[in-house]
Amino acid sequence: MSFEFQLDNQNNVQHLTLIGRLDSATFITLEKTINGLFSASGDRVLIDFSALSYISSAGLRLILVAAKRARRVEGRLILCGLSPSVREVFEISGFLKIMETIATKEEAERAILA
Repeated sequence: MSFEFQLDNQNNVQHLTLIGRLDSATFITLEKTINGLFSASGDRVLIDFSALSYISSAGLRLILVAAKRARRVEGRLILCGLSPSVREVFEISGFLKIMETIATKEEAERAILA
């Protein structure tokens, strides 16, 4: 299975939807987009993982880069829709302790606008 993503802006929030498998062979397609997020103070980004079936350590590093960029500009990053297998990778890596995760996209959209 391949990897793709969609990025759109809704209510001044960047919505990044990840689809497929994010691994060492596919993360490069997302890297430039991740590096472009959080360019201004207060930027808000919601990353939807509901269509992502797998994430490797290379993918995790990109998410960590996004989190660091968010902190640098006092922005907000919310992750949502983590499947049980993807959530387990985040839990094992310790990322659930340092990143804001919300179960559903609808709840995440409400939270990021609050």
